[in-house]
Amino acid sequence: MKRMPWKVMATSAAVSLLLASGCSGVGEKEDKRSAEAPRLHVPVADDRFDTAGNMFAYSEFELSGEPLAEGLGLDLDTLDARKLDKPTKFDYTAGIESYEYSEEAMYEVVEKSGLGLHLIHGPIAKKRAEQQQKPADQALADRFYELADSVGYPREEIFRNMFPTFIEYAGGDPHYAQKVDTDVYAENDDGTYVPVYQVDFQSLRWDRGKMEKVLTPAAYGGVFLKQALWAGDFLGNFHQKDSDEEVEAKTPNDDRSGNVALGVSSADGLQGMILTEQIWNKLAFIRDHLFYDAKRQMLTNAAGSRYNPSGGLVYLPHAVEVAEGGSERAPDAAKLVVKDPRSLLADQWLMLWPAAEFFGMTDQRPENQNQNPAFLAVFDGSPFPKAAKENVDADRANDRTADDPYSVNRDVLLQVFRNIDAMHFNEQAGAFVTEHDGHAQGKRVDTFHAGYTMEALRIFERAIDGMPVGYASGESAKGLGTPEGKRALQMIRRQADFILKQLMRKDGLVANGYTIGQGPDQEEPTLLAQLGAIRGLTAAFLATKNEAYRDAARRVYEAMDRHFWDKTWHVYHTGEKEDEYTPWLAGALSGVFRVALQNLNNDQAGETAKALERETIISRYVDFYDRIVDGPTLAEGMQASEFWDTGDVYIKGKTLGNTDRDHVPQVQSAGGKYGIAPVLRTVKIKTGSDSN
Repeated sequence: MKRMPWKVMATSAAVSLLLASGCSGVGEKEDKRSAEAPRLHVPVADDRFDTAGNMFAYSEFELSGEPLAEGLGLDLDTLDARKLDKPTKFDYTAGIESYEYSEEAMYEVVEKSGLGLHLIHGPIAKKRAEQQQKPADQALADRFYELADSVGYPREEIFRNMFPTFIEYAGGDPHYAQKVDTDVYAENDDGTYVPVYQVDFQSLRWDRGKMEKVLTPAAYGGVFLKQALWAGDFLGNFHQKDSDEEVEAKTPNDDRSGNVALGVSSADGLQGMILTEQIWNKLAFIRDHLFYDAKRQMLTNAAGSRYNPSGGLVYLPHAVEVAEGGSERAPDAAKLVVKDPRSLLADQWLMLWPAAEFFGMTDQRPENQNQNPAFLAVFDGSPFPKAAKENVDADRANDRTADDPYSVNRDVLLQVFRNIDAMHFNEQAGAFVTEHDGHAQGKRVDTFHAGYTMEALRIFERAIDGMPVGYASGESAKGLGTPEGKRALQMIRRQADFILKQLMRKDGLVANGYTIGQGPDQEEPTLLAQLGAIRGLTAAFLATKNEAYRDAARRVYEAMDRHFWDKTWHVYHTGEKEDEYTPWLAGALSGVFRVALQNLNNDQAGETAKALERETIISRYVDFYDRIVDGPTLAEGMQASEFWDTGDVYIKGKTLGNTDRDHVPQVQSAGGKYGIAPVLRTVKIKTGSDSN
């Protein structure tokens, strides 16, 4: 769906990129309900922002949004954010809410909130400023102008007072730290208007004093995943400069003609370029500063394709604390201190997945016959440099350290992959363990994280073997058969077999985990574990084409629906003592609905499972978003707030707060003194008499 740019007049190049220093009523009445009538309650349990959980969830929301709806036959041009539940409730929920919630949350983190270190201090940005002999802010502003020019976006329309990050913190308080500027910026003919905050991000900062200034791979990796998926979407085609219409990329040189520019549109193209610039700096910082040498017990750099774990483990540790330097306007890392040196499986797969996605964008190996010409055009030297030729040839012996996007990402990707294999895969058991202390593996296998490691490895195998990833990760293609790809497939198969042999219960559910040497967990199965197993088994089916894995995923899905679904309240219980939905659970449930609709539903002769009828899955999907994500009242639900892109427009002369009369308030009216960013929070599920 095409997104149009807002008209913005920048006061100056440097100011347009830098931050400035520095609960009301909602106006619209909710649906009238009897105070005595029993209803579902979804109160907020924790509104602190968990970067890893949110960005993971919103990645699944993105994939379960427009791409899913379009794949099921929706014409995206029929969607209108202001036409609630049209053409159908599912179409609107997927194509508008799931998709746009996902996009806006990413921008909140990487362009508005300040939840991390400023892009001015990114390694690539610093080097560019030194080479150009310019002040850092001016060099970055000029870079943004260069990126705008590459997609035909007017320089004067760049958003003002952005806070672009190059790496993000583990968490923070999503309440705004100052009054959100909802004054009129530009009026429209229908009485709606563009508020200032949508074009000038100065009033959207979070409180830096309440940020968890820790670098955790699952957190900055989760953001990386969001960035890579959206960048791939935005830069995956060309557009005509005069009409701004998307055109198919046929050759890497199409943009050299007078009327064709990079990106699917000028506005989306610019966002894709900014995201890619952030990713590039993030990866350079990770590669050169955030790997941990277990022997020397110190941070160091990655060796990439030359890395051999048998010579000493060098991996991404769980927690690195940041002592900030720089300024309040543009903070930098003055000191990095390792606070938790363990390698956690959750951290590693949430770095492997996005690095594999970005590898698919930047891959310039001559033997890859599945390259997207639009991506090749982005990385042809302008606006992003080509890959070092030694790093794309077939000779690994001549590989060298280089700073182009492909090379820095490949270094991180290969080292993370080899560490997952060496540190987390138990060869004897054939399963992934949750942690490694730098000296020895643990013995715990967590079903959820093992399942998602399989999905990350599936994307890795596709990328390293030169097959499409991103929205096209389900498409068939001939791969290159690399040694890394073969090993990834081997680990996927063995983990899938482990689930079948060691985790499956007689009732069709899977155990929450397994302790090597002891056996499977005996406590009540959780919804989260079932979701992880379904994702993992489906990944195994897609990667290997072994129907036994699809059959197993279907059995677990049926058992999950039978065991956890509440027919009265139309929600899934979680299997915990208290029904609590975290962003991790919400993201996994969204992802499982998607793979069920795409891969597990009754589409073969003899398949009659009621739970896997397409209509049943769609109804569960809609109920989940309606009851849990949006919530039953303005004060409840996971989605804290929303803005224009999901229909909550600003109307001049009308009381603001919730103009579309749904259960998600506008950002400035979402609670606290100044409102809350449009992100996910943890909620509890309470039904009937349990609601007190």
